Amino acid sequence: MTGLDRPGAVRPGEALDAARLTAWLEGTFPAASGGIEIFQFPHGHSNLTYLVRVGEAEYVLRRPPFGNVVKTAHDMGREFRMLEGLAPVFPEAPRPLIFCEDAQVLGAPFYLMERRQGIVLRRELPAGLTLTTALADRLSGSLVDTLVRLHAVDYQAAGLGSVGHPEGYVARQVRGWSERYRAAATEQVPEMEAIAEWMADHAPAESGATVIHNDFKFDNLLLDRDDPARVAAVLDWEMATVGCPLMDLGTALALWIEAGDPEELLAAAMGPTFSPGMWSRRRLAEIYAERSGRSVDGIAFHYTFGLFKVAVIVQQIFARYRRGLTRDPRFAGLSRMVAVLARQAARAAELGTLRSV
Repeated sequence: MTGLDRPGAVRPGEALDAARLTAWLEGTFPAASGGIEIFQFPHGHSNLTYLVRVGEAEYVLRRPPFGNVVKTAHDMGREFRMLEGLAPVFPEAPRPLIFCEDAQVLGAPFYLMERRQGIVLRRELPAGLTLTTALADRLSGSLVDTLVRLHAVDYQAAGLGSVGHPEGYVARQVRGWSERYRAAATEQVPEMEAIAEWMADHAPAESGATVIHNDFKFDNLLLDRDDPARVAAVLDWEMATVGCPLMDLGTALALWIEAGDPEELLAAAMGPTFSPGMWSRRRLAEIYAERSGRSVDGIAFHYTFGLFKVAVIVQQIFARYRRGLTRDPRFAGLSRMVAVLARQAARAAELGTLRSV
């Protein structure tokens, strides 16, 4: 099977200082020895991901985006600790290797982890992969099963009891993401303020506490190259914490565009979740409930919140671009995406359903 996710040249303005990195590796990580080469994985919109080749060995390096102005975001130490706890008990979590909190080395804290290889499913299918209806059905089930297994991890036994503050998580997230939106706003999107007020008035009770990923979607998964229906690894743990699992499910549903959604939403889809054979959001939620044993009554609230949160993240990225803190041309048109997500969230809040109509 071809179509493995591969790195390329480093984008302008996002280069790492190879000499400083080499000196740091020589002094703190003797396992990495030899000449150094640095490449960048081209996808993703937040934390930056590089392939660092040292001699014959390959590592993945994660660091915050250049121009980050959100003080509470991109905590690399937290991401590293989360993987330290998860890797021994959740095989899909890559093994972290070493963390550097000294910003003098590369301009920000960063860490190295093992490299996992696999197929990443995006809107444009990788070479060599045919998405049959049977494969789409199996992929939908694998995504749900992986999320259920993550939510079944005993986070206390994994040493993650001090990560996050699960009590009051839902209300705190509604308040926090509303504040983040106002701080990043660059233009008026009336639906965003209306949704923020609606969520504050309709926040449900917590549904327990588990490890949650908070950005669970196909392009954060590596699929097995020999069996593409099997999830081999879960990537991008920057927003992971301990909190309400239905908030995690709601975000996953917000990132799942299905057949029958408005054209503007289908045009914004990052993956082929609307393809024949892929499950509907309603079926994803029902199977999650069946396999996890959790009720998903009221999941429309969590879906609405997920849409709002994704819209805020997009707005934060666009604000960095608008303020000249990043030159990545992919970000130029993101303001339109905020409005599209806001309209879908408004529909979900009004209708109380996971469907668009």
